[in-house]
Amino acid sequence: MADPTGFLRLQREDPPRRPVAERLRDWNELYQITPDATLVGQATRCMDCGVPFCQSDTGCPVHNVIPDWNDLVRGSHWQEALTALHATNNFPEMTGRLCPAPCESACVLGLVDRPVSIRQIEERIAERGFAEGWIEPRPPTRETGRRVAVIGSGPAGLAAAQQLRRLGHAVTVFEASDRVGGLLRYGIPEFKMEKRIVDRRLVQLEAEGVVFRTGVRVGVDLPVAELRASFDALLLAIGGGRPRDLDVPGRELAGIHFAMDFLTQQNRLLHGDAVAAEDRITAEGRRVVVLGGGDTGSDCVGTALRQGAREVMQFELLPRPSEERDPSTPWPFYPMQLRSSHAHEEGGLREWSVSTTAFSGDAGRVERLHAVRVAPEPGPDGRLRFVELGETMDIETQIVVLALGFVGFAGGPLLDGLGLRPDGRGRVVADAGHRTAVDGVFAAGDAQRGPSLIVWAIREGRDAAAAIDDWLSAR
Repeated sequence: MADPTGFLRLQREDPPRRPVAERLRDWNELYQITPDATLVGQATRCMDCGVPFCQSDTGCPVHNVIPDWNDLVRGSHWQEALTALHATNNFPEMTGRLCPAPCESACVLGLVDRPVSIRQIEERIAERGFAEGWIEPRPPTRETGRRVAVIGSGPAGLAAAQQLRRLGHAVTVFEASDRVGGLLRYGIPEFKMEKRIVDRRLVQLEAEGVVFRTGVRVGVDLPVAELRASFDALLLAIGGGRPRDLDVPGRELAGIHFAMDFLTQQNRLLHGDAVAAEDRITAEGRRVVVLGGGDTGSDCVGTALRQGAREVMQFELLPRPSEERDPSTPWPFYPMQLRSSHAHEEGGLREWSVSTTAFSGDAGRVERLHAVRVAPEPGPDGRLRFVELGETMDIETQIVVLALGFVGFAGGPLLDGLGLRPDGRGRVVADAGHRTAVDGVFAAGDAQRGPSLIVWAIREGRDAAAAIDDWLSAR
């Protein structure tokens, strides 16, 4: 570090959000652009800490060389910073927008002060790269003659496809949906990441020679045997599987929707797709309850507010976290603590320690949510359970959104066709080298790991690509 006292002189500056009243009227991204001069100062706060925990597995699964590109930004060497960033991360403009930044939780400066604003520096390096024309296609210099099929076009599949193509393999990405991107396309609201961000990377991948085939359900539209006969290796990057449901009386009532159905439809509408009036999920003028306190739940709150909801409430089963780091998650781990998102600033109301017991309504449509206050306690087997405290709740609602996470796979034509069975958590079983029990078939991302962060998906896609290349080279 050329300026080892920067963290003593400069305070952290978070990226400014657009005014609430303005952003609720459109679907554009939340954040305003931070001037480069401000980010140079923020990068100068990166201290000469000796051991940069920010780039460990705990801090950054893709092992971004964060102190290196912070120092390059401090010296306004933006192009060199981009080269260092791309050495470990295929899509920093996406992680800079979507990752919850465990790197900042692991920042050594965070022990005594607010951590370095790593995420916004990362995003701005990438955006500067696009603006200056530094991000260009990098097609391979030689062809290996080997063919690899990547099934799934989320961050794991796209990262693997790009790495494999740059190694000289012919790569085809199969996507069941009508557009490429997986959850990046349909699961992330436009106000968190405009889809032009995905599209411009797809232009780069196509120019490098990656082939995309959309609307193909492998195992249904394309027989697994035919796919295996056409390709030397397969990578399963098919995401996290089924959404977790809520088995309570009244669940069958109309107006109760899974989060991904709600978010996907809104993204499709913004893409210009037609949705029949009877199928439209709209919060306009309605009272909405979102079940689930995570990021997906927050995305649903923000979406409902932009649709014109009368009121939006978000219920969480767990107790309200402390505003300080919980002792169970000491530094440098990602802390358990209270976080407020853009959606709560915009008007979303939160309740903790709430367990839904039933839904009710007339004419086949939900009108009320019934719940009870609960508290966690260890059960006889040591696992956490929730006991009712006696206080009941009876909430008027016309729309309920279930943002309760995912439960993985129960099988299906693709896995059945490959002769693979998911484990007890619904994941595709693979070893540390991403190899499944079927020779030449690999798995990565949420399909193997379970629901996780975009940065882990990119890391696993890159690692799986390296493993496939090694396997092909040995044949």
